[in-house]
Amino acid sequence: MKHYDYILFDLDGTLTESHPGIINAVLYALKKNGIEETDREKLRAFVGPPLTDSFQQYYGMPKEQALRMVDDYREYHQDRGWKENRVYEGIPQALETLRAQGRKLFVATSKPEPIAIRTVEHFHLDQYLERVFGASMDESRSQKGRVIAYALSQIAETSHSEAGQISEWKRSFAPNILMVGDRLHDVEGAKENGLPCVGVLYGYGTKKELEEAGAVAICPEVGDLPGVIAALEKD
Repeated sequence: MKHYDYILFDLDGTLTESHPGIINAVLYALKKNGIEETDREKLRAFVGPPLTDSFQQYYGMPKEQALRMVDDYREYHQDRGWKENRVYEGIPQALETLRAQGRKLFVATSKPEPIAIRTVEHFHLDQYLERVFGASMDESRSQKGRVIAYALSQIAETSHSEAGQISEWKRSFAPNILMVGDRLHDVEGAKENGLPCVGVLYGYGTKKELEEAGAVAICPEVGDLPGVIAALEKD
């Protein structure tokens, strides 16, 4: 029977309900650039994916303009948007249960790493986590697959300091690593790295989106997380 010793969690929509601050920051960036947006629900799509991609996809911006929009977004989000957020009810208990089962827990998010670390510490989730891995501030590491690859390399280096042992660690431990997230980007990023992903429905994705992306299991509610993971281990 397999045992997932390492679990990577997405942050926005998986551990925290972050859309108010993200939407407010997007509105700030749009308004600063002369774009009036009245549909806040439309902007929920910005939760999860890399921001540069979202500005290009939903507003037809070239990459250079999208990158400038990200800078404007961060003016708001780094000041106060990151605090317009809350931990999903039951997450601390779920993380504590998983830790008590001997698992090591991490965050792997497309949010810039310094902001992700600050968010996790602000909400006292760091007590359950080994480390937080996120996007680079220059957007060179923002796609979820790249963030997960970075996380795996860092975990491997911590576990085995000799370079020759890292590839062996990846081969032997990949079956024991699981991703948990709420959007198709989490599932696809996990698959890029040979990992299974549990999709959660209490976040910002849909069951259809997660299943079509290839999630190995669906978790309806926060409190179901330990049970869903345990059931996977019996398959």
